Amino acid sequence: MHVFQPVLAEEDAWLYDFASKTQAQAMKYNLPGYVLVFVRKGEPAKIITYGVTENFGDKIDRNTVFRLASVSKTFAGVLMAKKVAEDQLSWQTPLLEIVPEYGFNRLDPNPITLGHLLSQSSGYIPNAYDNLIEANYSLKRVLRQLAKLEPLCSPGKCYTYQNALFGVLEDYYTNQKSSYADELRKGIFQPLKMPHASTGKKGLQSSSKWAKPHIAITRSKWRESKVQDDYYRYGPAAGVNASIEDMAIWVRAMLGEYPEVISGQIIDTVTSEKIKTTREMRRRDWRRFLKDAHYGLGWRIYDFNGHKLNYHGGWVKGYRADVSFAPDEEVGYAMLMNAESNLINSFTAKFWQAYFEEAEEVKQK
Repeated sequence: MHVFQPVLAEEDAWLYDFASKTQAQAMKYNLPGYVLVFVRKGEPAKIITYGVTENFGDKIDRNTVFRLASVSKTFAGVLMAKKVAEDQLSWQTPLLEIVPEYGFNRLDPNPITLGHLLSQSSGYIPNAYDNLIEANYSLKRVLRQLAKLEPLCSPGKCYTYQNALFGVLEDYYTNQKSSYADELRKGIFQPLKMPHASTGKKGLQSSSKWAKPHIAITRSKWRESKVQDDYYRYGPAAGVNASIEDMAIWVRAMLGEYPEVISGQIIDTVTSEKIKTTREMRRRDWRRFLKDAHYGLGWRIYDFNGHKLNYHGGWVKGYRADVSFAPDEEVGYAMLMNAESNLINSFTAKFWQAYFEEAEEVKQK
């Protein structure tokens, strides 16, 4: 049930092999559906689709919309880098100035800044109050709780991954008589002409075709689930929806094909190493390839067997997503799935293994 668009050329035999093996695994574990795209700068995107939107539903195609989950953070990093480039904010702006009502480390001489937020180096315990997000506490209540936390380390000194803290940006734009969704639409979606990209539950469900979420009963049995509101209320962390057509455009933008919207300087800024992420080195399916790992500004930066790879993954109930690009090779990849399957970790790692091995063979000819 996979479709290659356009037809793969002879030199893409490695991609066909990867796609075939991926489909075989998907069939073995009864995955509802997925889409993936391979982009080489300046060339047509190669999109592969598999499965259906729901039981007895439509076939998934290039226009089917999925939740991006934490891949949304890549958009937040770029949007904030654009705001900094426009002198609307600074990476050194303290959260206390951005949302003063919460009193974030008011008496600390080393305040948490916008840069710390986007680089996941606030110092708070990792995933602080994700449980409150999932319990549907209000955004303001969660931010008040966060502001009272004692940090594990000084801001900028250790990697501490967050979701709830990204609510600062949601609240900030509400206070500015705007919204984060509007800023993202005006700053990225519209100028890049992303045809199906949106934010929020309403944005997903008003799409002409969207993939329903599926949760695991066993490793190879899936049950359709309801779309959850919880993380949607933290749009910068996990609120974006997109089709694989949109993701092809996003990857192209990160490869520098739309400099009038996202400059090379902004790309360099968000993919510059800010904090070491030692834990990533132990990722199953990835650890044999990774030589180093850092977080930038909304993007992870990996040393994948000597190649720079910028990456982010996402997971919310019923969905998984990955996006990545190798700037030196000028290629990128994304995968969206309407099932919360860990197979996506293996798929993405194996994609890059296959790509770099093929690239090395070509260089040696």
